[in-house]
Amino acid sequence: MIKLLKGVFYIIWRIWFYVLVAIPIIVLFPILVILSSSEKFYPQFFWIARNIWANIILYGMGFIPLIKKEQKIVKGKSYMLIANHTCMTDIMLMLKASKNPFVFVGKKELAKIPVFGFFYKRVCILVDRENARSRSTVYLRAQRRLKQGLSICIFPEGGVPDEKVLLDDFKDGAFRLAIEHQIPIVPMTFLDNKKRFSYNFFSGSPGRMRVKIHRFIETAGLQPDSKEKIKTQAREIIYNELVSKTKKSVSKI
Repeated sequence: MIKLLKGVFYIIWRIWFYVLVAIPIIVLFPILVILSSSEKFYPQFFWIARNIWANIILYGMGFIPLIKKEQKIVKGKSYMLIANHTCMTDIMLMLKASKNPFVFVGKKELAKIPVFGFFYKRVCILVDRENARSRSTVYLRAQRRLKQGLSICIFPEGGVPDEKVLLDDFKDGAFRLAIEHQIPIVPMTFLDNKKRFSYNFFSGSPGRMRVKIHRFIETAGLQPDSKEKIKTQAREIIYNELVSKTKKSVSKI
């Protein structure tokens, strides 16, 4: 009986997530259409996404964002934001982690999600990882947004890894862009998202969602051949934090 009740809870809870994703978009649809019609309106679109949409979803699901900062993101400055990728709530949590407007670089498959996908493809930079021409176009679009003073967010694992994989290998794109534009890389560790809302349908729970914003990796003065070095450095920072917090959690059991 308890197992059945838990199953019913997870079904309702998962459906509720998509309801929360859709309702603000439907209610604000005319405003969002206008704000997503031109890149010059993007900061206003971002403000709504961060302060209304993300809050409704996270708090509506019972998730409590807790953000710890080793270094502060400076208003009006461009950054390359990176984090480990665990589930769809990474999008909302990243919005909460940075007040500075940034543009997501994400997989084109998310554009197929009803309601959400309509705006996702209008304001984000979509990539088809199987298409070399698409990757080249992404690079040029990201360059343009950086020149407009925005930041870029890339999940460098390139997708959500298998749940058994703590942290997958990193792709090059985020680090190549950061060096070319001489902007700091902001490594973040999302510590609880996989546990809170994984792709396993009958799993997860309300609770805290911790973010650790690590000290930035500066790229000023670096040359393209430093890409591998800073990619390895960024991955080690996030990996070590995940391992450290995982060990502490196990020791408390």
